[in-house]
Amino acid sequence: MAGVLHGSARTTPRVRAELQASKETSSALAKRYGLSRSTVTKWRARTTTNDAPMGPTTPRSTVLSAVEEAMIVEFRRQTLLPLDDVLGCLRDTIPKLTRSSLHRCLERHGISRLPENPDQASKRGKFADTTIGYVHIDIRELRLAQGRFTMFLAIDRVSKFTYVEFRDDAGKMNGADFLRSVIKVFPYAIHTVLTDNGMAFADLPKNRGRSPEMEAIFGGHIFDRVCKQHGIQHKLTKPYHPWTNGQAERMNRTIKEATIKVFHYPDLESLKAHVLAFVSAHNFAKHLKAIRWQTPFEAICDAWTKTPDIFKLDPRHLIPGPNN
Repeated sequence: MAGVLHGSARTTPRVRAELQASKETSSALAKRYGLSRSTVTKWRARTTTNDAPMGPTTPRSTVLSAVEEAMIVEFRRQTLLPLDDVLGCLRDTIPKLTRSSLHRCLERHGISRLPENPDQASKRGKFADTTIGYVHIDIRELRLAQGRFTMFLAIDRVSKFTYVEFRDDAGKMNGADFLRSVIKVFPYAIHTVLTDNGMAFADLPKNRGRSPEMEAIFGGHIFDRVCKQHGIQHKLTKPYHPWTNGQAERMNRTIKEATIKVFHYPDLESLKAHVLAFVSAHNFAKHLKAIRWQTPFEAICDAWTKTPDIFKLDPRHLIPGPNN
């Protein structure tokens, strides 16, 4: 660019043009313009008045090898994943890869920006920011040829810590009992629970408020009574809006995609064991982009150092040991 000069430039494009057009000697021109002979000779030998590009002639990484760069470029072209997802997938294969070196590599090869695809853009907003202790609860039925069972699932919106239990049905007594287990298992206080309008969590909309006297005596649905007993606010999703409880819905789908949809199980007990193993791996070994590539357990430990008053026990006691 002709209008941009290097920070230490002693000449302007006009002076450079005059040097190139002059018939005087280099010594006379150097004396007239207050320059060195080498500077005058340099500009008289050029045909343009623009500054030459700085840096290496062939840009390359000082961190990554040519093979590693080729691997990154091909991975990006084949997957079209965002930068952070590429970093999460490749950092185990390329330990010295950092976010900045990855970005520079993609910039050098002209693939730093993904092609826009409006059809894949989500029109739904993100969940509102909250503090740890906001738990989404949902139910999913898992089936095999040998039978079926109901899986209750709870996942924290902030830490992504997940807990599951298996029941024979989705009755309200099982829903209340599962909530008691969640309160006991989670190492910190739960302040809000979000569920759908299923019978395990709430009365049917048409039956709510029909008997105020009975609700005053018995305290309403048993799930609500457990919430009140432990100082938990119970929120319900809007009917026919399952994405409102998307955290639990997505985790349910993830569990099914990792277990029952890809493996054959001889019996229900084998399926239950695999689901529990997957949830344990999710809590203690899976690095999630939503929590800055921490595991849910690391996110809990991080919250424990900042707000220890909301914890019932040291979360490090949750680490799986040789006896569990």
